[in-house]
Amino acid sequence: MTDETFDKVTMFGADWCRDCRRSKALLDRLGVDYEYVDVEADLSAADRAEAISGRKNIPVVVLPNGKHFVEPSDAELQSELESSGAL
Repeated sequence: MTDETFDKVTMFGADWCRDCRRSKALLDRLGVDYEYVDVEADLSAADRAEAISGRKNIPVVVLPNGKHFVEPSDAELQSELESSGAL
């Protein structure tokens, strides 16, 4: 785990990852202001995502309130975005 903080919704992912593409599409469809961090383009990003989640899986989606999700379902992610005020 890490004490890194985020000012906006941040998603760690990769273009080849099907779950990443799905979560990214949801964020786009909902009009969420987010930062996308490509773990393939930024080699330190995979380590950051693992430090946050404690796992090697992606996507890792981090909310400004510090809550994070690993491979969230669309329903789970949308519900949390709504309840946290990120939408």
